[in-house]
Amino acid sequence: MTLPPSDSVEDLPLADLRRLVVALIEEVTHLRAENRELKDEIARLKGLPPRPRFKGKPSGMEKATSEPSGNKGRSKRRRGAKRDKLEITAEVVVKASPPVGSRFLGYEDILVQDLRLAVETVRYRRERWAGPCGERIVAALPAGVLGGYGPELRRFIAAGHFQGQMSSGRLTALLTGMGMAISKRQVVRLLSKGVEGLIAEDQAVLRAGLETAPWISVDDTAHRHAGKDGFVTQIGDDRFAVFRTGPSKSREAFLAVLRAGHGDFVVNQEALDYMRGRSLAGPMIAKLAAHPTESFADEAAWRAHLAALGIDQLKVTPDPVKIATQGALWGAIRAHDLLTDTVIVSDGAGQFRLQDHALCWIHAERLVHKLTPTNPAHRKAVEVTRALIWWFYKDLKLYKHDPNPKRATALRARFDRIFTRKTGYVLLDRLLARLHERKTELLRVLDRPEIPLHTNGSENDIRAWVTKRKISGGTVSNAGKAARDAMLGLLKTCAKLNVSFYRFLGDRLAVPAAPLVPRLPHLVRLAAA
Repeated sequence: MTLPPSDSVEDLPLADLRRLVVALIEEVTHLRAENRELKDEIARLKGLPPRPRFKGKPSGMEKATSEPSGNKGRSKRRRGAKRDKLEITAEVVVKASPPVGSRFLGYEDILVQDLRLAVETVRYRRERWAGPCGERIVAALPAGVLGGYGPELRRFIAAGHFQGQMSSGRLTALLTGMGMAISKRQVVRLLSKGVEGLIAEDQAVLRAGLETAPWISVDDTAHRHAGKDGFVTQIGDDRFAVFRTGPSKSREAFLAVLRAGHGDFVVNQEALDYMRGRSLAGPMIAKLAAHPTESFADEAAWRAHLAALGIDQLKVTPDPVKIATQGALWGAIRAHDLLTDTVIVSDGAGQFRLQDHALCWIHAERLVHKLTPTNPAHRKAVEVTRALIWWFYKDLKLYKHDPNPKRATALRARFDRIFTRKTGYVLLDRLLARLHERKTELLRVLDRPEIPLHTNGSENDIRAWVTKRKISGGTVSNAGKAARDAMLGLLKTCAKLNVSFYRFLGDRLAVPAAPLVPRLPHLVRLAAA
């Protein structure tokens, strides 16, 4: 390839500049391929093992398009800065044995952190009285005591299981090794019983998050409950995270979760607009709109309403019961002022694509990365396309820091050029055409620069669930499922709010002298201000 003189590049028309950029990318791609081949040949001549061929390796687009941190090599951080924040709980003077004639120069301080764990058995002598009418009166146990076990033990078990990712069997072995008389069944019971307040706070966190979030990211993964396959859905942003487990990951199930604990179905204007947008027949929408009752307390009342209108008897496409139910769920969400002007960022799964949706760029680019070209021309087409997408993605990240309408217009035009190119590789061209159809969702950030370009936050949150699943398997009881949902969500929320989960458990489980921790829904709302 012959490059034009450097002083004439600025005078080239835009079309020639584009062709020059593509040619340069192709040249770099070719040189990289030759370099790899030469390295492989040298290794073969030296008798070294061949370079491993990794499959499913992440594309690296996010990391490669981020600004370098400048912290290469060893960290410059000193330990002293962290120790200066420690709270002194005790002070001990260590005596020396100086020779006669020595002069006292004061003290040399050193901070030593230690941990005190000891098994205690406390006998509570509860007063018993006989009331004036013969009723039996017994003094109540202190708050936090459950089934013969105290709050400090309950905190230790909860922190070890959910934060430390220790199985109930290993926790039992640890505790019995320390001298405590406790069985695995009792450990499991302490993990799922007496946590109603924590479950309620987790629900309140979801409600506070959905009321105040300008955006949320979502993800899901498989889960086993009661011996059956199910799914867990993650919902969150940079302030909170919640998990909800159920037998299905349908849009109806997702909408039910987004009600944040409310159980009603509402036929309001938002619900009717949803139904129209999903092509529900006009006469059925008219029936629902004309009925004087708009709100239905639960699913049974809603199903009875559909039956009374005869909607459940219709055998048409789309399924009128399904669309009407989704619409009534969406109406309930909006009736409770949830998801007001909130963008949902997802990997593109159908159940997540609601009214205002943005598509994750990492998942979009991964589709190109996963193509398996079979000849050099196709490989070159894939690599050139990925390079163009990476450059575009980096400019989107820069746009988020300095948005303006002129740059937004230019980026939209550039998106069209990238995703309408004809590369000669049929599979790649079809994929680019499909991604071009999702232009609005991929470029939602141009109108809402505060939203993320990816769902990495959700994937990071749900990784804790996957690790827990590998260690402990699925859940058996509904109480265990609810406890796992709530505790893992509260753990992640505490981390995002910079709250100690151990201190949080101490306050909520009524550990004596535990420091007070504000309610997490309040902190979530404050973080949005």
